Amino acid sequence: MSFFDKVKQGASDAAKKAQQTVEITRLKSQISGKEKEMEKLFLLMGETVYRAHEGGDIDSSDNEIATLCEGLDALKLEIQMLDERIKNIRFEKSCSCGKVVPLDARFCPGCGTELMEEPKPETTFGEIRIICSACSTENDLTAKACFACGQALSSGTPDESGYR
Repeated sequence: MSFFDKVKQGASDAAKKAQQTVEITRLKSQISGKEKEMEKLFLLMGETVYRAHEGGDIDSSDNEIATLCEGLDALKLEIQMLDERIKNIRFEKSCSCGKVVPLDARFCPGCGTELMEEPKPETTFGEIRIICSACSTENDLTAKACFACGQALSSGTPDESGYR
């Protein structure tokens, strides 16, 4: 592998890592928003119980509390799904003991439990590339011109005839 190939590979790996970091940050932001929604529901639940207590009829708040609990359950599930997406991006999985381990780990280093082998995702962020027809350099999917030689690249969108 030539020096320039190594540089290209390093740049490609850095771009993939940056895209993964951006996606993980976006997902963590969504998790934070869901957690804030949960806090609001917990506050509403407490206010509902206290109002019922003040009125002397705690049982009257059961339906409202059940509805709030269902909302909390839904938010908790959404957070779990977002956490799983983050683990997939990082090529990680969780053991039943709660320890996060690499996707290819066969045993948990925390408790020693044998882990089911999960296939690695086929594609990750940044793997789809456009190859320059003039110099065979890999370019980002959104690139309009080759960064190595300046040759115009196919936009990936169909022209009037319906072909790319």
